[in-house]
Formats: sequence, C-alpha cells, structure tokens
Amino acid sequence: MRYDQNDRESSNIEDRRGQDGGGGGFRFPGGNGIQIPIGRGGFSITTLLIIGAVMLFFGINPLDVLLGPNSQIQMPQLPQTTERPDRSPSNIPGLPGSQSKTANNDDAEKEFIGKVLADTEDVWTAVFKSFGRNYPDPKLVIYNGATRTQCGVGQTAMGPFYCPLDQKVYIDLAFYDELKRRFNVAGDFAQAYVIAHEVGHHVQNQLGILQKVQELKERAGDEATANQIQVRTELQADCLAGVWANLNDQMKKRLQPGDVEEALNAASQIGDDMIQRRMTGRVVPDAFTHGTAAQRVHWFKAGLESGRMDACDTFNTDSP
Repeated sequence: MRYDQNDRESSNIEDRRGQDGGGGGFRFPGGNGIQIPIGRGGFSITTLLIIGAVMLFFGINPLDVLLGPNSQIQMPQLPQTTERPDRSPSNIPGLPGSQSKTANNDDAEKEFIGKVLADTEDVWTAVFKSFGRNYPDPKLVIYNGATRTQCGVGQTAMGPFYCPLDQKVYIDLAFYDELKRRFNVAGDFAQAYVIAHEVGHHVQNQLGILQKVQELKERAGDEATANQIQVRTELQADCLAGVWANLNDQMKKRLQPGDVEEALNAASQIGDDMIQRRMTGRVVPDAFTHGTAAQRVHWFKAGLESGRMDACDTFNTDSP
C-alpha cells in the first residue's frame, strides 16, 4: 500500500499495551468478529424461517433505503493531507510492554494501523454523507493479553473484534504475527483487510443491522442456526471491507501490485473450513461462524469489484 510520512494518522487510537490484563496465547479458530453475548430465545425455528425473518426485519434492503437501488456513491477527491477535527479519546498511559517484538516494530505497526484507520474514516464519512447521514468514527484499541470492554473482557485468543456497545475495535498486534506464522498470511494490505473487516461491523452497527441480527440470534433456538446468521453478518463485513478498498483506492490511489492478492489470501486462509481442517483435521459446517474460504473470498471481491454497498446483501440470498 502507498503511504508516506505526510499521510494522516487517526487520532482515534487507544494504546493500552503494557497495562495489566493477563491473557494467554491464541486458540484458533478464534476471532469473534462481533463481541456480544448470544442469548437463547424461547422457541426453535428452521433456517428457512430465520432467513425469512431477516427479510421481514429488513423489508426492503436497508442499503437500498439509504442509498437508493440505482444510486452511485460520488467519492470526493481528497488531498493526502485532509484535516479532520481532533476527537481523540483520553490517553491511557501504559507501561513499557514485555513483548518479544521491538518497540520500533510496534511503533511502525501502530503508525500503519493509524493511517489505515484514518482512511476508513475518510471513506465512510464520505459514503454516509452521500445519503445524508453522519458517520461517527469508531475507536481502535491496541492491547496485549486482555483488556476491558463494554462487551466483557477482551482476550488475545479472540483475535480482533468489534464491540458495538462501546463502538470500538480491539486488536492485539501479535495477531498479525500469528497469521503469518500459522496461516501464511502476510502483507500490509492483508493487515488493512483485517481492520477494514472490523470497521465493517461498525458500519453495520450504524445502519442498525447488528441489532436486528442479535434479535434473530436470540430467537434462533439452537447454536447451528444462530451460527448461520452470524456467518451472513461476517460475510457482509468482508464485503464492506472490499467496498472500502475500492473507494479508498479511488480517493487516494493506495493499492499496489500484489495488494489485492494479499487480501484474497487472507480471506481464504481464515475461512472456517480452512481453520477447522488445519486445527482438527475435519470440517463441521454447523460450527462455522465466519464463512468458508470460498465465501469470504467471494464477498470480499463483490465489494472490491463493485465499490457499492448494495452489492453486500448477504441476507437476502439462499446461499451466501
């Protein structure tokens, strides 16, 4: 990705590294995507009824309501030094961490993440403005081990996740090392894809999608059906990450040769089927929570190639 010292870093970063939190190693398959408790509803319904309920809840695709079924998002050509108001949270001082990586490497990763987050802010602010809405920036929390969230205790083993209650993305930077070591996922755009996916959940939250999804999951009656709803939610976040990548490149010409392949490799390698096969030697579709490798690649490409939010309707389709 093309970044230089003049590119803006987001002020919405909270660095909690070095604070007490304990924690342990990764336990793949990990990464909850959205860190919210799953309730248990009072009645059991089939997958078909669940999908029908999603349609009923959404009625007309909410993205069509916001954007119009034939609308085009007009992206402004923003200069590289676009200024935004400083809305940084209160800084939480941390002690020097005891991680194996050097402080310089940590600082470089934090700087990169800050620039990617700034790009998500610029793109989604422009998109929301195009249909008359304000986009509240999410915060991104960097931590190690464990940290408090309004959704409970976040732990390294969960992988990156988004908490809709505090509207923050959480990530332990060691996650990127784990992806490279165990899943052969590397590259700056692969790292950006992870952030863009979690920010995609924030977009869903602003559109009211996460609330409706949670209501459906609470009524699912069984874990397998709730997981199928969760898969559609995660695939939509993959698609929104692709939309962001497309529009961001239109605005700022970030992509370089090989970047798209990095993201597609990341989407493929962290598909539920790939992770299950690697960890247990077998695949259990009822336990999927994020989608197969093929599904994740398909929906990321749908967003990337179209640059349109209305290409991301993972709910009103028989098989996502």
